Amino acid sequence: MNERLPSHMFDLPVQELRRGYRSDIYFWREKVTLEHHDLHPCVTMQVFQKHPAVLCGVDEAIAILRVASGRYTDPERAYKLFDRYIAIKKEARSYYIGRRDEYLKAVRDKLEIMGELDGLWEDGFESLSIDALHDGDSIEPWESVMHIRGDASLFAHLETIYLGVLARRTRVATNVRRVVEAAGGKSVLYFPARFDHWAVQGGDGYAAHIGGVHGVSTDAQGEWWGAKAAGTVPHALIAACGGDTVRAVSLFHETYTDVNLVALVDFDNDCIGTSLACARSLGDTLWGVRLDTSSTMVDASIQPVMGRFPPTGVVPELVEKTREALDREGFDHVRIIVSGGFDPEKITRFESLGVPVDAYGVGSALLKGRFDFTADVVEVDGRPCAKKGRVYLPNPRLGS
Repeated sequence: MNERLPSHMFDLPVQELRRGYRSDIYFWREKVTLEHHDLHPCVTMQVFQKHPAVLCGVDEAIAILRVASGRYTDPERAYKLFDRYIAIKKEARSYYIGRRDEYLKAVRDKLEIMGELDGLWEDGFESLSIDALHDGDSIEPWESVMHIRGDASLFAHLETIYLGVLARRTRVATNVRRVVEAAGGKSVLYFPARFDHWAVQGGDGYAAHIGGVHGVSTDAQGEWWGAKAAGTVPHALIAACGGDTVRAVSLFHETYTDVNLVALVDFDNDCIGTSLACARSLGDTLWGVRLDTSSTMVDASIQPVMGRFPPTGVVPELVEKTREALDREGFDHVRIIVSGGFDPEKITRFESLGVPVDAYGVGSALLKGRFDFTADVVEVDGRPCAKKGRVYLPNPRLGS
């Protein structure tokens, strides 16, 4: 059986999850109502979604249930402490720059309150029963991916959180898997960090790993699965070197001698000329070149032959001409990476044409689509009980 990731891997805001601070308010109010009236129905919560997909986020969802299922033994005191916790958290942020002593005191106060809140929390996870699929499993529409059984008052407030995690991670993993399959075994590099909020990088990078990527662009994206970031010389460094790509790549190599040296070669809109200039200057130290021509530009080498194909961006003809030029001068060791507007459809077209690409860098296409998960109570105290249109759907693939 697959090992699940440990709960500490996810850096969860435990106090905020327990208090319902990040949950839709109606789920928190459901929990409080059940507690207030001493109602403890034993429910089966069934989780599913409606598209073929690559499932991800299960381990994280279970970790959320593990650390935040339960109840406060003294709710009124806990709520007051939590309000103070949030206030101090905000204060600490305002102190961070220029008020070091006050910042450190606020951190100590926050830790003290966290300890008090922990003392008021009664864990409920051990009384729950969870059966679930695993990260990386292929799933069908309407297939049950998780059953949570137990006292509803212990975990009702967490529905927003675990459904959101499953939706986000499954979206990334599914998109990546589609790109990886289209690439037919060639390397796929995960490049969407600049298109989304920084805080999602750890989980998204893990989801990309589940989907099958070969590299990520930030260390945070590789944290959960032990990978290190990789990347090329950016346009900004070339600009800082006065637009001299060869100089920028050379300086980069002198600074980072132990990484694969990949030159970004579209700065002057002449991928062939720049690729050859870098190869002539750097020889065997040049590992590869990356073609990243804008979708609104036509590379200099393509302009003389326009007329029979869409010429803008990174097109098959540009890659083929670059490969031919490098090989002609004896630089057949230099790999070609392409990026800019690549998605499963574009990669499939390149592969069907036999375009000599060694690796694909893919960005925003990996964040598209919707894979919304739903959770329904389908049994109460062992008897069927669900809203119309929902029934208990057993799944023999579910495991602990």
